Amino acid sequence: REHLGRPLRAFLADHGLTTDDIGTWVCHPGGPKVLAAVTDVLGLADDALDSARRSLAAVGNMSSASVLHVLQSHCGSQRPEPGTWGLLMAMGPGFCSEFVLLRW
Repeated sequence: REHLGRPLRAFLADHGLTTDDIGTWVCHPGGPKVLAAVTDVLGLADDALDSARRSLAAVGNMSSASVLHVLQSHCGSQRPEPGTWGLLMAMGPGFCSEFVLLRW
């Protein structure tokens, strides 16, 4: 909760974007508490991280590489509309985070 919002918003601002511009969130499913904190801190809709929740239920938390399983779900039947902005984010120990800006 303390270390995600400000760096993520700064990253988006560097690209002229805000969280409202992101249509697809590809989030590392670190666990239910992590997903709840991300949703809360970023003010996301309750269903914004559903793909991460499904991944967590199906394969569990495989560390930051879990985000690739979540990304895979957006490359098939759940593919976003062309031109939609997306953000891929993974988190690691001691709190580190990685962000990748996507455009479908």
